[in-house]
Parts: sequence; C-alpha cells; structure tokens
Amino acid sequence: MSYQFLKHLHMTFVVISITGFFLRGVWMLADSPMLDRLWVRAVPHVNDTLLLLAAIFLAVRLRQYPFVDGWLTAKVLGLVAYILLGMFALRRGRSKAVRTAFWLAAMATFGYIVSVALTKDPRGFLALL
Repeated sequence: MSYQFLKHLHMTFVVISITGFFLRGVWMLADSPMLDRLWVRAVPHVNDTLLLLAAIFLAVRLRQYPFVDGWLTAKVLGLVAYILLGMFALRRGRSKAVRTAFWLAAMATFGYIVSVALTKDPRGFLALL
C-alpha cells in the first residue's frame, strides 16, 4: 500500500473517531438515551481498531517507531491519555461535571496529538511558539 493511501486512510479514521467522540460527549451532556444504543457503543471500537492498524502500517512504511522517534512516542502517550480521559468522560465519571471536565481534557489531548502529527515534534503546537 502506498504511503499516501495509508495516510489518507488513517486521517479518515481519525476524523470519524473524533467526530464520534464529540457527538457521544454532546449526548452525555444532554443525558441522551443514544449513548445506550448498541451501535453507538460498537462502532467506535471497530473504527479505532482500523485507525490503530492504519497507524501501525504507516509506522512500518515510514520506518519510524514509538519509543525510537520522539514525536511518535508523544503521539502514543497522548493516545493513552486520550483513551483514559475518554473512559472517564463517557462512562466512569461520577457526576456530569466530572465527566464534562474529562471530556474537555480528552478533546484538548486530541488537539495535542494532532499538533504533534502536524509538526512531527513532541512539543506539538508549543514548537510553533
């Protein structure tokens, strides 16, 4: 597979992932019963699995690996933080205020991950200052 194809595939899964997370956060804030639908709980796992596979193929194609290349390490660590924050935002937070704070923190973490991807620098958007 070509680099361009893998990159666009990865970016497509990223857009689907963050759009779904944002929407689920809005539903959480609105106490929507949509959050309990099976497809709403299943589709993100399928998409995120495909996103991770595309990322792995990209890393192999580029010969850049986490814990070897700093910017990719920062993305992986940011992803772990994003997943943990997202878990507390959508399911494990004890109150709506706590879930909202975790949701906003997860969205900010996502922004950091994207900035690292765009700058290829572990400082992300801070590298632009």
